[in-house]
Amino acid sequence: MSPAARPAARTRPRRTRVCRPRAAALDSAAMSDAVYFISDAHLGAQPPAAEAGRAARLHRFLDTLPGRASRLVIVGDLFDFWFEYRTAIPRRGFETLAALRRLRDAGVAVDYLNGNHDFWLGPFLSETLGVRTVDGALTIERDGRRLWVHHGDGLVGGDLGYRVLKRVIRHPWSIRAYGLLHPDLGIPLARAVSHWSRDARPDGPFDGERLWREAALPRFAQGFDAVLIGHFHHAWERREGGREFFLLGDWMTRFTYARLEGGRIALEAWTG
Repeated sequence: MSPAARPAARTRPRRTRVCRPRAAALDSAAMSDAVYFISDAHLGAQPPAAEAGRAARLHRFLDTLPGRASRLVIVGDLFDFWFEYRTAIPRRGFETLAALRRLRDAGVAVDYLNGNHDFWLGPFLSETLGVRTVDGALTIERDGRRLWVHHGDGLVGGDLGYRVLKRVIRHPWSIRAYGLLHPDLGIPLARAVSHWSRDARPDGPFDGERLWREAALPRFAQGFDAVLIGHFHHAWERREGGREFFLLGDWMTRFTYARLEGGRIALEAWTG
């Protein structure tokens, strides 16, 4: 057969970083198996103009994940407040929701754990965006690792008042009652309460040893070898005797994330 008559050789796709993730699908050969973890962006906590820069930074980070990640885990408080009415959602979350939809369209799985600010996660996220919502802790078993992931609220002793409040505001009757408010009243009210609660909370010294003792050690005793939490807005890690504990930091000032790849967990900051 002459060279001109030979069929064109098929080339294997190159493993390249995807810079334009708006394509509807990605070749599975170019998809990394890494899992990314982020926490505490608190979008909506500031006026739109003051928040635009860091929101755009988060969206750029999310747009780099197709091709580098198979899964994203949002470990609570992505929004400073979230509530779904039957016919309305908070409009300020639109660009972030669009970024999450692009991830799903690109084949990246997204898990969203509720935090202490965005605890009312509703069916819009799962039914419309394809984001799996998780109430409480998430267990991940991959690459020979067994991870326990939780937002972090209520894990430290002395939070009795918060635990009682948590049960009240997450009760179905509380959700129904709040849903009776018009969105133009309910959403600003909730944002004001969220802002007040954050400013009223005392900022004590960071106590990593206590978190290790009260949040991590009980999970290690249950057979987990790694614990990842958010909530405290500190980026911190401790590795001891084959056990690993990570505080994920935040996306307000630190822009940190954790990555599980090939059995190794790394805590890093994203510079954009």
